[in-house]
Amino acid sequence: MNEARPAPGAQTLARGLRALQLVALSPDGAAIQEIATQLDVHRTIASRLLTTLADFKFIVRTPDGRYRVGSGIAALASGVHSTLRVAADPILRDLAESLGATITLLIAEGEEAVALAAVSPASSQYHLAFSAGGRHPIRRAAGGVALLAAGPATPGEDPRVTEARSQGYASTFGEVEPGAYGVAVPIELPEGLPRACLNLITHRAEIADASLPALQEAARRIAAIVA
Repeated sequence: MNEARPAPGAQTLARGLRALQLVALSPDGAAIQEIATQLDVHRTIASRLLTTLADFKFIVRTPDGRYRVGSGIAALASGVHSTLRVAADPILRDLAESLGATITLLIAEGEEAVALAAVSPASSQYHLAFSAGGRHPIRRAAGGVALLAAGPATPGEDPRVTEARSQGYASTFGEVEPGAYGVAVPIELPEGLPRACLNLITHRAEIADASLPALQEAARRIAAIVA
């Protein structure tokens, strides 16, 4: 029996989505012939796919003739961020209450670590307060180190990033908030989603020291929901 072939419309959609993915994952953009080679299609087919994606502003053709991510991706990214935030919210709340510390969900945006969500424990009389939307340089503090560790190794990277990638977490002291401990665990998300991590912030050393197992379990739960 012959295997069922995908309908032409479904095949075109799949190729278009794959072309978008290839452009999005190419730091220097992608040329028509490169996309055609990756998709194993004729150059004219690749050109039509890319033109359609450009019509919807998902990609743009820059003066050098290469295609790069366009403004239409921002709306999709906003939706992804919303999905990740909603999936993580109840887990962050449970974690903040059980550990008695502020927990943030951070993502990487260029050279910054950005808080998609921040939850402080309602039951604690004293805690550090952070707000969603807060950001700091990605090369500072446990959260930034964990986000960099979630990506591939780079030449000359900070030894702390290499260590965090090896051990599965990062810890720092006083790098964003004076006198505060930070412990962060990367969240393993599917390819194409932003790098993300869970980040605990506390002034109490004993909470930071005991937090790792709970942070790792919470990160696994969020990854399972989003996958």
